[in-house]
Amino acid sequence: MSLPTLHDLHRPLGNNGPMVSPLGLGTVKLGRDQGVKYPNGFQIPDDDEARMLLKLARDLGINLIDTAPAYGRSEERLGPLLRGQRQDWVIVSKVGEEFSDGQSRHDFSAAHTRFSVERSLKRLETDHIDLVLVHSDGNDLAILNDSEVYPTLAALKREGKIGGFGFSGKTVEGGLKALEQGDCAMVTYNLNERNEKAVIDYASEHGKAILVKKALASGHVCLSPGVDPVRASFELLFEHPGVASAIVGTINPLHLAHNVATVAKVLRKN
Repeated sequence: MSLPTLHDLHRPLGNNGPMVSPLGLGTVKLGRDQGVKYPNGFQIPDDDEARMLLKLARDLGINLIDTAPAYGRSEERLGPLLRGQRQDWVIVSKVGEEFSDGQSRHDFSAAHTRFSVERSLKRLETDHIDLVLVHSDGNDLAILNDSEVYPTLAALKREGKIGGFGFSGKTVEGGLKALEQGDCAMVTYNLNERNEKAVIDYASEHGKAILVKKALASGHVCLSPGVDPVRASFELLFEHPGVASAIVGTINPLHLAHNVATVAKVLRKN
């Protein structure tokens, strides 16, 4: 019996974006195991395990991959792991946050933004990144109003180094502001946290893209007995036409296949 896949369920990432799978693979767990908010500990997969996970994702119809400089060694591992497959993937990375020695630090200057994107291009072994998001520290409006990060990303887009840019923020105000000039907002939206729905509404009305982070509340969703929390989570997300894709960072092949099967069921309405 073949597993359900997402190959025929790809949708546009906003009005002008590439076609993406409704489920994206988050790769923080390929690169770092410090300072991550998951209910259980985990071991970073070795190259063979990571390669098998990426192959499974592709076979199941996932073409969207999410990484960041703040995800430890994620980008530099993905470069070699995706060699020869660049045309098969839509790659999302970030700028603004660095992670070293167990600590995060943020830099939204023009110089660092450009440096960060150029470094990501080298690490990922590619000449373009499909989408680059600003990794907010929570001061969303200050970043957008007072730093050079958005104008620099707009310049990198004109140069063809990135396909689009946007914002992974923490506030409704930040998400709305980010979408005025940017292509995409990454928002937290799940059964426990729904206050960023206004950002999804705005994106839907203006043809902008929405990616959802923490769709499964980082593994913390709990519901009443007999209710599948994964299915309930995806039903909430995909009932909103503004949601393009949910980024889920599993390294467990069984969880990945289950998530894909659940999304396929939800989108096909059985």
